[in-house]
Amino acid sequence: MPAQTYFLVSLPTSISPSGDHDEALTALRSAVHTDQGTTFPFNIPSFKVGTLDALVGQADELAKLEGGCRGVVDKVADSLRGLLEGDEEKLQQQKVVNDRPVENYLSSFQWNKVKYRADKPIAELLDTLQKEIAAVDNDVKAKFNQYNQTKTNLVQLQRSSTGNLSQKSLTAVVNPDNILKPDDSEYLQQHLVAVPSQLVKDFIKSYESLTPMVVPRSAQLLAKDDEFQLWAVTVFKKHSGEFVHKCREHRWTPRDMKFNDGGREAEEQELRKLEKEERKAWGEALRLGRTGYSDAVMAWVHVLTLRVFVETVLRYGLPLNYVCGIVKTDPKRGKKAKGSLDARFSEIGGNALSRDKKGRPKQDDSGLQQEMAGAGFGGGDQGYEPYVFYEFELV
Repeated sequence: MPAQTYFLVSLPTSISPSGDHDEALTALRSAVHTDQGTTFPFNIPSFKVGTLDALVGQADELAKLEGGCRGVVDKVADSLRGLLEGDEEKLQQQKVVNDRPVENYLSSFQWNKVKYRADKPIAELLDTLQKEIAAVDNDVKAKFNQYNQTKTNLVQLQRSSTGNLSQKSLTAVVNPDNILKPDDSEYLQQHLVAVPSQLVKDFIKSYESLTPMVVPRSAQLLAKDDEFQLWAVTVFKKHSGEFVHKCREHRWTPRDMKFNDGGREAEEQELRKLEKEERKAWGEALRLGRTGYSDAVMAWVHVLTLRVFVETVLRYGLPLNYVCGIVKTDPKRGKKAKGSLDARFSEIGGNALSRDKKGRPKQDDSGLQQEMAGAGFGGGDQGYEPYVFYEFELV
């Protein structure tokens, strides 16, 4: 699915001659042509405004937190993508907010006053959002790690049931009653060795001289498949370690002689159990991933809302008379949409930019612009704008 680009724009109501809120909103909506994007009102409640120093510090904290939220949203989406094996159609069905498409949530955004009470100080709201996005990140990560471990265990067991003689379980291949157990002899030990078919002649020719005290003519062929032959060789215990090492040097695979209690039936039962656990863990990971994506996007948008509010206060001052809108566009049309906003509102410098005698923002404020951008004002990488502007993208 192509990326969806969004602009959050805040402007003083003075952009309309009357200073009326509705007229200012109409001016904002008319600034972006319909072939460049669609503009919706973006409702921001009135928050408690503290001191100027506090607001500047909060702007910086919100900038960092917003980057963290964006990172969590991306990580959850990537986890869902992996769970759904890259099926973009199925992925889009899971990437929803409150069971609605993300664009619907954004175009009709309402601040969650129950979860984040607007009468709380901004610092307290910021702390709540920090804890919430961290919890989402930790919960999703833990659940997906649990699923991945279960899947790994299942894959390993499946491989042991379906692989070749160098890796598969030998429970259904070798009768343990026909094998010399470690406790059966004080001096002798029998090793199972999976030999590649093309190396069998070399094995038969050289195994007796591989190490001292290999029992002559002790090699017994137990099984074979398309790739390997399984042989049993008897060696004196004090040379067992050396024998195993030499086998690996010859590219023969020593096999573990341990057998599961209950034999093949126990292995099949364990396989069925792991398959059931994997399906359950997959469903749990999908549900938590869907919920985590929704919660992460909501937290991200609420942080963005606070960023817009804080910068609006710092830009335009009190009492607050402003309008905010969200522009839905895409990377291809976004440049033109931004150009239209700049053409219409470039003369708005707010309280942050100095002006010339005619009231126009000066063009030589690069140092101030860098300082303001560094303090968290503006939409991040795009730098400092003459009006409140934040750009973000959802895929």
